[in-house]
Amino acid sequence: MQDEEYLTGQLLIAMPGMRDSRFARSVIYVCAHHPEGAMGLVINRLVGAITFPDLLAQLGIGPPTIDEEIRVHFGGPVESGRGFVLHSGEYRQDSTLQVDETVALTATVDILRDIAHGQGPRRSLLALGYAGWGPGQLDSEIQANGWLHVAPDEDLVFDESLDNKWERAIGKLGVDVSMLSGDAGHA
Repeated sequence: MQDEEYLTGQLLIAMPGMRDSRFARSVIYVCAHHPEGAMGLVINRLVGAITFPDLLAQLGIGPPTIDEEIRVHFGGPVESGRGFVLHSGEYRQDSTLQVDETVALTATVDILRDIAHGQGPRRSLLALGYAGWGPGQLDSEIQANGWLHVAPDEDLVFDESLDNKWERAIGKLGVDVSMLSGDAGHA
């Protein structure tokens, strides 16, 4: 029997033949994976339509007091108006989901306020929406050759260089992208 949460804390990498355009060339950090389904955040796409200061203003939080540019990511197509912060594990609130020893997830306004004022986690990724799967759906998509998975590293998860994050994630597997096919084969 496989571990009930075997992909929690792993990266999903869309195969080159991913037919769902919302996930083509996506890298997703899996925050939870259990028999009831799975939830993750796309970590290599930006929303583009909203800035961090805009988001703070919409939430009634004053302008940021830090000079650092905080980018807003497209976390996935589910609940696209809801914010999630994937972050380094040293920052915790009562509502924080500790994914593993080094990464956690918090979805409160307080973390946004803390980030805006330089009191947030050491590293973070702000996303609107998430990717979600029902019971057995993610497993089926993996078996249908839709996704690869690999253990993450902090730099890959939180690095701001998005253009080559998909290639770098596949590279962690030691696989040549040109050798991958979107079609499943049968012997």
